[in-house]
Amino acid sequence: MVSASVTGKEQGALAPGWLRWGRRLIHGYWLPRLFKAFLTVYIVITLTFFLVHLLPGNPIQVYINNLISQYSMTYQQAQSEASSLYSVDLSKPVLVQYGEYLGHLVHGDLGTSITAQGTPVTSIIRQYLPWTLFSVGIGLAVSVTIGILLGVLMAYKRESWFDHVLSTLASLLSSIPNYLVGIMVLIIFGVRLGWFDIAGMRGSYSPDVHPQLSFHFITDALYHAELPILVYVITTVGAWMLLMKSSTLSVLEEDYVTVARARGLHGARVMIAYVGRNAVLPVFTQLAISVGFIVGGSVLIETIFSYQGIGYLLTNSVNTRDYPVMQGVFMVITISVVVANLLADFLYVKLDPRIGAQAGARQ
Repeated sequence: MVSASVTGKEQGALAPGWLRWGRRLIHGYWLPRLFKAFLTVYIVITLTFFLVHLLPGNPIQVYINNLISQYSMTYQQAQSEASSLYSVDLSKPVLVQYGEYLGHLVHGDLGTSITAQGTPVTSIIRQYLPWTLFSVGIGLAVSVTIGILLGVLMAYKRESWFDHVLSTLASLLSSIPNYLVGIMVLIIFGVRLGWFDIAGMRGSYSPDVHPQLSFHFITDALYHAELPILVYVITTVGAWMLLMKSSTLSVLEEDYVTVARARGLHGARVMIAYVGRNAVLPVFTQLAISVGFIVGGSVLIETIFSYQGIGYLLTNSVNTRDYPVMQGVFMVITISVVVANLLADFLYVKLDPRIGAQAGARQ
């Protein structure tokens, strides 16, 4: 029995790398997570489809009524015209439309916009999504960098006035909703003090500037994204500061840090090589999750400043009942969050050997 068991392990060790990875995927750590991720996306897509069809003021029906009144069409003719335009047979039951919608999704077809008649939803999302990635991505990078640096300093100077002041400030900033900070910035610094040209900063770039990889276009894009980035940094940096402080304090109590100090190592080396590398692990996993929320994390901010990102698009589609665009945006947000959570799991397994060992033991 023992020799057979050893032989089995040896055969597993001699198997090709792709085969070993496949076995681990099927029997181990990742298959349940991949299944849950797929199930989550499917459930959100399904709920979104039925919820948006329950919204009052269906714009397709408005379009049909306009065809009837403006072009003297019969109801059947107008319905046929709308059905061909939006790739949906409106005479069919909702469940049949749902099945057709899933069939279109399998082929990457998200439908066509109702308000922008005949424009594919994928084209509209591609037009608005990069600006959200640009503004929120920069804001996230700045916020995380500042939060890590200040969090480490707060931990090293714990119980000092520096720690108390920054801890209070971080708690205050992380508790204020981002839309409230956006309104305050808009009214106080834009309207009252006139520090910002609110009207000139509307949109994602100036009308007379053409998108291209040039210094002029990049600076113009940064100018229009300035206020959304500022608000995002203000409302998220506090959470990163507190997270890094807590993680650093727990690492400072570890025995290997005490041994490193007892060996007479320089304080900067202890901070970077021993404390920083281990304290930043929770920050990396949280960062991976935050990346997923980049897509839908600034809906109200973009609406307040009229910054034409994916959040601005979602708000407009809700107001106009453009449900194909709503469904497409919700699906993109869901997929980004789910993929980010999978990425966080993967990073945690790679960065923390204990999780990897537990995963390997279950395989």
